[in-house]
Amino acid sequence: MTSIGILGAGRVGANLAGKLAATGHHVILGRRSPMEETSAAPEGTGPHVSFADQRTTARTADIVINATPGDSALDRLAGLRTELAGKILVDVSNATRDAGDGLPDDLCYPGSSLAEQLQAALPDTHVVKTLNTMLFMVMTAPDTLAAPPTAYVSGNDEHAKKTVTGLLGDLGWQPAWIEDLGDITTARATEAMILVVPHILRRHGFQPFAVSLAR
Repeated sequence: MTSIGILGAGRVGANLAGKLAATGHHVILGRRSPMEETSAAPEGTGPHVSFADQRTTARTADIVINATPGDSALDRLAGLRTELAGKILVDVSNATRDAGDGLPDDLCYPGSSLAEQLQAALPDTHVVKTLNTMLFMVMTAPDTLAAPPTAYVSGNDEHAKKTVTGLLGDLGWQPAWIEDLGDITTARATEAMILVVPHILRRHGFQPFAVSLAR
């Protein structure tokens, strides 16, 4: 059992928290402020998830998942440099600007990526990018799609990527569906994939899908 902290209690964070807790991990869901600890638990998290503010979550967890909004994640997580030192940070967010309808329209870091920016701001942390090329429900139920999806993995530390690959297995991802792209600079490719999302959603509605590799 691993202690996993999730920063962000929205749909992505709550979805991941519920599934990881169900597989036996101790999960701490980090909300924006301690005052929110008394509010209702997000739907789908289950009874085996505890709650704390984000600083406490980052400090006490063994592995931390960034599920905060990508356009503000860098500023938020850079302030947790001490708490995140020596830990694996799994980044599942995309840093985008929206087109006014809530859908992504452009990248915040063209020529780079949120994952690269986080790694530069957190040099003592092992940043691993994954699960950012799909709708949130596919992250924890990849076998529900008609065709096998792909979870891309980017990161500088091989041990950290191996650990994250194990977590992906707990979420239901088969080894053949996981594609290690290489170091953290490869995250700019998968983050750019998010720009196809608004076109798909406007045509087909909010249906589960993943941007996958077919062989």
